[in-house]
Amino acid sequence: MDGVKSFTFREMATATEHFSDSSVVGRGGYGKVYKGVLWDNTAVAIKRAEEGSLQGEKEFLTEIEILSRLHHRNLVSLVGYCDEEQEQMLVYEFMPRGTLRDWLNDRSGKTLSFRMRLQVALDSAKGILYLHTEANPPIFHRDIKSSNILLDSKFNAKVADFGLSRLAPVLDEDGSGPNYVSTLVRGTPGYLDPEYLLTHKLTAKSDVYSLGIVFLEILTSMKAISHGKNIVREVKIAHETGTMFSIIDNRMGSYPSEFVEKFLSLALWCVNDKPEKRPSMLDVVRELEHILEKMPDTGVDSSESGSNYFVESSTFYSSSNVPGSDLSSGDNPAVYPR
Repeated sequence: MDGVKSFTFREMATATEHFSDSSVVGRGGYGKVYKGVLWDNTAVAIKRAEEGSLQGEKEFLTEIEILSRLHHRNLVSLVGYCDEEQEQMLVYEFMPRGTLRDWLNDRSGKTLSFRMRLQVALDSAKGILYLHTEANPPIFHRDIKSSNILLDSKFNAKVADFGLSRLAPVLDEDGSGPNYVSTLVRGTPGYLDPEYLLTHKLTAKSDVYSLGIVFLEILTSMKAISHGKNIVREVKIAHETGTMFSIIDNRMGSYPSEFVEKFLSLALWCVNDKPEKRPSMLDVVRELEHILEKMPDTGVDSSESGSNYFVESSTFYSSSNVPGSDLSSGDNPAVYPR
């Protein structure tokens, strides 16, 4: 396959010190993810399928073919694959800063400033917009969540994990035809479009909903679901009762409150129960670009601490004055059809 290398099982074993526990950097419904080092010292992420997740030969190669055609600065690149000795592995570029969820979970003092969080949101939206409008054929991701958004050494965000993705329907020349794919419900609890859950019809607006959940996570560091609490419900209650700033992540330092409110409004627009009332991904990208363009530049984008700052031309809010959310941080398991 053009641009994608076929690796042997021996090469994968050598790269990961024989799949040692110390090489594990992540886990998911598919299996474990290892950090590997190839013979030329290139660092890669190796996603190894567990026995129950193995696909048929045709399905596995089809997935690789789709992935090999995706080229965008905000999508994690496929380097190659291994398909031998009853093993299926996908080899991706390695993202040294880990997942967005890792950063939202972190309590060691390292954090992302509000501006950096907005940039992560924009990067993610641009990657998904490419899938919806420029990939050939277009693709619905179907499993957008904070643990599937990875950060490179410069904190550029890239969308990963296309294992549940589906090809979007190809419309007729006049633009007519269904805009959805009928499919079994798969994805992650808390991120699933309610309309998709109800009708089994997957659309581009299903991805918009999932990304809206990620935006709420970015603002609050809450999990999508925790201890029976749903992030959408919790945020809506806080918003309606005027207590929203009490659940904003208290590690962001000071930030311009009007721009936090703009970002919150966008997130709530994305998670509207009715798909037709949600923005398109292009709308999301444009709104985020507008927010970032208009927001005062403080020159403070530290990832090491929630540094406070103040700019006289805008009203700023210090999140360190409030205790933050009581919803714990973490990840949610994927849902698979029975």
